[in-house]
Amino acid sequence: MLTVTEERFALAEVFTIARGSRTHADVLTVTLARDGIAGRGECVPYARYGETLASVRAQVEGLEVGMTRAALQEALPAGAARNAVDCALWDWEAKRAGKRVWELAGLETPSPLVTAFTLSLESPEKMEAAARRHAQRPLLKIKLGTPDDMPRLEAVWRGAPETRIIIDANEGWSAEVYAELAPHLLRLGVAMVEQPLPAGADDMLGEIDRPLPVCADESCHDRASLPGLKGRYDMVNIKLDKTGGLTEALALRDAARAEGYGVMVGCMVGSSLAMGPAVLVAQGAEIVDLDGPLLLAEDRDTPLVYDAQGVHPPLPALWG
Repeated sequence: MLTVTEERFALAEVFTIARGSRTHADVLTVTLARDGIAGRGECVPYARYGETLASVRAQVEGLEVGMTRAALQEALPAGAARNAVDCALWDWEAKRAGKRVWELAGLETPSPLVTAFTLSLESPEKMEAAARRHAQRPLLKIKLGTPDDMPRLEAVWRGAPETRIIIDANEGWSAEVYAELAPHLLRLGVAMVEQPLPAGADDMLGEIDRPLPVCADESCHDRASLPGLKGRYDMVNIKLDKTGGLTEALALRDAARAEGYGVMVGCMVGSSLAMGPAVLVAQGAEIVDLDGPLLLAEDRDTPLVYDAQGVHPPLPALWG
């Protein structure tokens, strides 16, 4: 039996990107109960991909009873609904077998990973203050994507000049704006820029210089996305809510590496239950961005541990 529950987690602070602001993370929790064993998965429906809490719930509730992971890959498209069910199935299978998910998947035992911490889009003054508060972190991710981004970037650099910085433009720039900004990004030591141009309008990335790595986010969902990225991107951002779960995320990671792409593993703003499976995918990734729980004022019971080593693998009581 599949049960779908809507849950809301308050954020520690208002979180803003180029598309808008939020004060809560609204998620769907899927619980699979079978043979006296319960497995869980979480997803974050995303309006950018035409998803709502109601539409994703309907997808999950429309599944046949007794669905297997293999059948699920065909029954639902890549997206949030399949993610929650896929992860619930992995959790259930692990509990039934008395093993951890990474053992079932044939993966090595996961280790803690240094993760980015995201600064939301604010005025330059507020972003500089936030950067100073988090200057001890080894990796900061900055949300940009407006016509007035240079003052924000300069402000963050002043606030945390020793910290490695990556940028997420959230499809907010044009090719001309990116070409103009790129030399300044290099000057300030930016390590990577994520999705500078809109998905579907990113042809120019294959025609202009890319002096620093460019990572596909909205342009990359699953393995079917890879042919369209050739010559335009240097990295792919793997998110389970895009791939439709751990099963496809692991396959996308391997396929992307085989084609020479660097790997970033990211997340929507969700709880530790959503991050747990992603920690497995992120092993060995060039960039890890699994800071969702760090942005929350409240989290799951038995949350992920974040410390000086980074984000730790989930305990069995949480997932997997």
